[in-house]
Amino acid sequence: MARWRARRLLPLATFVTLGMILGSLLQLALLHRLDGYSVHADSDPEAVLLRLGYVKPEVISWTPRIIVFHNFLSSEECDYLMAIARPRLQISTVVDVATGKGVKSDVRTSSGMFVNSEERKSPVVQAIEKRISVFSQIPKENGELIQVLRYEASQYYRPHHDYFSDTFNLKRGGQRVATMLMYLTDGVVGGETHFPQEMESAAVEETWSKDCVLSQTKGTLFSSGAWDWMVTQTQTVSTAGALF
Repeated sequence: MARWRARRLLPLATFVTLGMILGSLLQLALLHRLDGYSVHADSDPEAVLLRLGYVKPEVISWTPRIIVFHNFLSSEECDYLMAIARPRLQISTVVDVATGKGVKSDVRTSSGMFVNSEERKSPVVQAIEKRISVFSQIPKENGELIQVLRYEASQYYRPHHDYFSDTFNLKRGGQRVATMLMYLTDGVVGGETHFPQEMESAAVEETWSKDCVLSQTKGTLFSSGAWDWMVTQTQTVSTAGALF
């Protein structure tokens, strides 16, 4: 019986491994292609939409995958997200693992809001979602609605995982597989994303993905988060977002 199971699982494991290798190669090719674009490619509408020539990738780590895309958003896009967010900011919540619902917690002290279905139709949000899809290589349909977060002086998000540990959200749309965190403001002291477990000493992959947002000592930090799921979403709003 054990040998039979091993024979059945081997093709699946091989397929998954090849898929992971192919995905890595495709992403490497994308990063190389981005570096080759010039800022003079403004005559191409697709290049303008994706900000090709402006966005510069920097690989921080390949395992786990951490890539910084410098200049990912334009100043106008940052201003737009902050403008629609300010009137609707509410105290941020975290996921209750028992119910899957959002609850207030001392581990997270920011305020935030989700872009609604009407705002999602705007050309600005459409362009950002398209860019996220292309750069993450995950279909746009697999993404949650974009969330905008505000961290004021001394606010923070304690160490946490972005993936779901409750069954409610898993049944609703599967597991989160990627996070895109976009900083909307500069001139802030502090507020960086910190991984408390060093990658070199992490015993299992789960510890690599635990992160926290350090409190800033000066200024107000606005950021925007977008999460991609394993399956297609229907404008799903997570009751409690998380930062990468």
